Amino acid sequence: MRDDRTERVVEPDAGAVLNVAATCVGTRALGPGLRSVVWVQGCPFRCRGCVAPEWIPDRPARLVGVAELAAELLAAPDVDGVTFSGGEPMAQAAGLAALARELRARRDVSVVCFTGFTLARLRNRPPAPGVAELLDQVDVLIDGQYVAALDNGRGLRGSANQVVHHLTDRLAGTGYDFEQRARSVEIRVGDRDVTLVGVPTAALLARLDQVLDRRSTGS
Repeated sequence: MRDDRTERVVEPDAGAVLNVAATCVGTRALGPGLRSVVWVQGCPFRCRGCVAPEWIPDRPARLVGVAELAAELLAAPDVDGVTFSGGEPMAQAAGLAALARELRARRDVSVVCFTGFTLARLRNRPPAPGVAELLDQVDVLIDGQYVAALDNGRGLRGSANQVVHHLTDRLAGTGYDFEQRARSVEIRVGDRDVTLVGVPTAALLARLDQVLDRRSTGS
């Protein structure tokens, strides 16, 4: 449902730069439709059981301009949405807001964003510049830190304490159940790395750890 946010008129800033941990073009594992995903580098939280601990340190990863990144994310013509994750997206809110505006200047995409901050905190005490501008671009915000003991293995929420906020009505009537749908994951193998796309269950993570352990020991 649409809230009472004040509309802001902000021109796209294609010159902004983001610190990106990874990207994925064309997935159905992180929201409705065919989506592209940006995982940013750096997170102020240390959630026990984090699925991407290598993306927590606030260090340079891939520094990329908004215009270049937008072109990459929209390379697949059927992509109709983008998802921001990490890392902590709100730590790079200004850059992601610029990216969302640049994407929408090229194509009418929906935006889903994960954050460890609560929506109330973001609105009352923004942790970084550009938070309000990013929230203006987000259709669905999934907020709250991951709590392993509350991971019920369902939906896009990592754990049941997290809240799905429809900041606009764009995705509210799609029939996509952000909270209870069966989880799906995709494994993308690149030239130098392997990326797990989606919200994995604890059982899947344990199984993957076993497989990786066997590969590392050669057994």
